[in-house]
Amino acid sequence: MGLLDLLIGKKKAPVKTAPKAAAPAVNTPQTPNKVSVAPAKSQAQLEEEAVKNFSEGIVDVKDIIAPPAIEIDFNNMQIGSKYFRTFFATGFPVWVGANWLSPLINFEKPITISTFYYPTDSGLVLQRLKRKITELQATLNLDLEAGKLPDPNVKVALRSAEELQDQIASGNQKFFHFALYITIRSTNMKELEEISRNIESTLSAIGVIVKVASLQQEQGFLSTLPLGYDKIYLNRNMDTTSLATTFPFVSSELTMDDGIMYGINKHNKSLIIFDRFQMPNPNMVIFATSGAGKSYFVKLEAMRSLMLGTHIIIIDPEKEYEKLTKAIGGEYITFSQDQQAKLNPFELSGIYEKDEDELRFKILFLQGLIRIMVGGKLSPVETAILDRALILTYKEKGITPDPATQRRPPPLLEDLYKILNAMAEDEAHMLANKIERYVKGSAAGVFDQPTNIEVNNTFTAFSIRDLSDELRPIAMYVMLDYIWTIVKKDKRQRILIIDEAWWMMQYPDAARFVYSIAKRSRKYGLGVTTITQDVNDFLNSDYGKAVVNNSSIQLLLKQNPAAVDQIQKVFYLSDGEKDYLLSAGIGEGLFFADYNHVAIQILASENEHNLITTNLREILAMNEVKKPVQ
Repeated sequence: MGLLDLLIGKKKAPVKTAPKAAAPAVNTPQTPNKVSVAPAKSQAQLEEEAVKNFSEGIVDVKDIIAPPAIEIDFNNMQIGSKYFRTFFATGFPVWVGANWLSPLINFEKPITISTFYYPTDSGLVLQRLKRKITELQATLNLDLEAGKLPDPNVKVALRSAEELQDQIASGNQKFFHFALYITIRSTNMKELEEISRNIESTLSAIGVIVKVASLQQEQGFLSTLPLGYDKIYLNRNMDTTSLATTFPFVSSELTMDDGIMYGINKHNKSLIIFDRFQMPNPNMVIFATSGAGKSYFVKLEAMRSLMLGTHIIIIDPEKEYEKLTKAIGGEYITFSQDQQAKLNPFELSGIYEKDEDELRFKILFLQGLIRIMVGGKLSPVETAILDRALILTYKEKGITPDPATQRRPPPLLEDLYKILNAMAEDEAHMLANKIERYVKGSAAGVFDQPTNIEVNNTFTAFSIRDLSDELRPIAMYVMLDYIWTIVKKDKRQRILIIDEAWWMMQYPDAARFVYSIAKRSRKYGLGVTTITQDVNDFLNSDYGKAVVNNSSIQLLLKQNPAAVDQIQKVFYLSDGEKDYLLSAGIGEGLFFADYNHVAIQILASENEHNLITTNLREILAMNEVKKPVQ
């Protein structure tokens, strides 16, 4: 099949010939005139002939896609306005490893790669190996008889041939013929020559020698089309192990058509562009050591997502997001015993969903909150008393499972404290004593006041830095419940960022609540981002592992040697990826998206960097520049 026939596929027009002149009739008295009558055509034949004549006069698909012209030269060919050149591989390195062809697969310009694998007869190969081994042994014997030192190249070749003979004879290896062809393309000859030099230097760096298919450009071009034709048939012998390394087990890019830029693919310098809301679930987990760039990455994602209309809610333990929030006009809410912002954990949303009793779920939530307040444990008797006390607390305010009553003013923590004190059981009085410090003691003023905030901003951050370490997990637990209520009330595309999530994983009730939100978030258009630097605390919790399993996107930045083994086990990392995470620089790591992952370099523009950096020297330098000149 010729190239013109393959690409153009033009049909030949029917050739019309002039009718032959009729021969003069000759009347012979002995032979009477005979008139031959052609048989009449059937209706089916007439219809078939009409369809054939009609199809010959219309334009075919091949006519539409065919190029205007094809010019085949010695070392290249031109199809339309594009220039093509095909190479074939003539030499390969002696030793190769996995993905040794990745520089070719990740080449900077678009190229077409075609590989052909031909199995051979093992018996024939063994016969040839036997003859070759005999020749090599004879060469060595001649050198010894002549008193010469054996040629080391011959010795190595003999050893390799004997090893291969043993492997093939035992069935551990098979023999194949391998062919590699590459076609490059460009819009002009100058660029084609430049790409040719680059492809030759790239391949020579890994030990592959390529030649231009001179006078065989048409055959080479056909060999790299997805047709399965090998028109050149220039191959190299390879065993099974060597052949397996030629398969392209390498990810060349990890991107989507829509979304925001997360960073640069370090494999091939392509952009990592993703829309997390197009994934099976929009959740993300981030593990990194302190100073590896995890907050930097999260701020960058939050800013870029905000520009696409996504609402951002942040739980900020260290006031790292205050500068960014104020710069973009967001709302920064600080919680402490001295601040005015308050959240009442007893408040109901007033949302009625079919087959869902909100009061029952709220009571279960409050039981978990009280367990965290009193140290994480309650006896079965205390749990039963607390359940009865919570029901009475709401009943005193006229709130029952009837949804119509759940819009009434909710009780406070102090009301529960009074109910417990009024109960007859000693366990109730003990519970009241345990929560007294949150009502009248040193921890009062945080969870015992009516809610006085309302989230309307598209970028909102809750700060808990001014709370003691003991109160932080309690505050995060209450905030998550408040945020979850907002999410259920108003469904829209949001990202919830939980920084230092390991605080929550210390308590089973808090960890269970985080997992519950991560599991149900997709239904309400919410993507949960959990960030932690204490990997062991997070992954030692069953709920922490469940959060990881319910996150389609994971980011691993530089890791601590004490935690990297557990990271490797959870994420099924290779030893090379493990070593990479130990030696990664700031903003470098592994970016996982579902079942694919690549090495990532996080990059920001100058304006973005100035807003999100936490480097003290850079901040002081920027503040120095802003000072007025005296």
